[in-house]
Amino acid sequence: MAAMGRPGLSPAQKRDLWNRWKAGQTITEIGLALCKAPGSIHGVLSDLGGIAPSRRHRSDRALTRCEREEISRGVALGSSSRRIAQQLGRSPSTITCELERNGGRNQYRAAIADERSLLEGRRPKQCLLATNASLAAVVAAKLAIQWSPQQIAGWLKATFGHDPTMTVSHETIYRSLFIQARGVLKRELIAHLRSRRMMRRAKNATTKGRPRG
Repeated sequence: MAAMGRPGLSPAQKRDLWNRWKAGQTITEIGLALCKAPGSIHGVLSDLGGIAPSRRHRSDRALTRCEREEISRGVALGSSSRRIAQQLGRSPSTITCELERNGGRNQYRAAIADERSLLEGRRPKQCLLATNASLAAVVAAKLAIQWSPQQIAGWLKATFGHDPTMTVSHETIYRSLFIQARGVLKRELIAHLRSRRMMRRAKNATTKGRPRG
């Protein structure tokens, strides 16, 4: 699944799509504006639960391209991982792991290692509810009694605030429902969403209240 949508829309079109969606345009109106079928627009929106993706950026903890070049130079000079780490202000384990992930000292190449890191960062992460059966069961049970994702997220935080493995944002619940999370939550539970409109714009994501019939 692509982070910004499906093939067929350029990056500029995807940005325009999300701007129009946030402005309140319907799927049909967006499709007409972009000369795309409504199904294509719905596909892009549903992939992310109707919530615009945040801009990607490299984590402050991740090694930069320049740091990888320094590691490559240090390896070429025969410097130890500890010595390279001292020069970069990193922990020795960070340098050791970086080398091990990329073929070891004999095969390490900064450019290849940096590209690999960027590609891995773009891969979709497995759904939280797919990796935590207990949390998924609680969420499903609350949906079955017509609790909204917002209510569920708030209740989880109040009840299991001390346990991060038992908390989840309402955005994650919505996304899990929209893409079906490959079977994590049963399809029929969608009927228990608080609104009959499947996808919710970000500006409405914090709306409170009981589900409507």
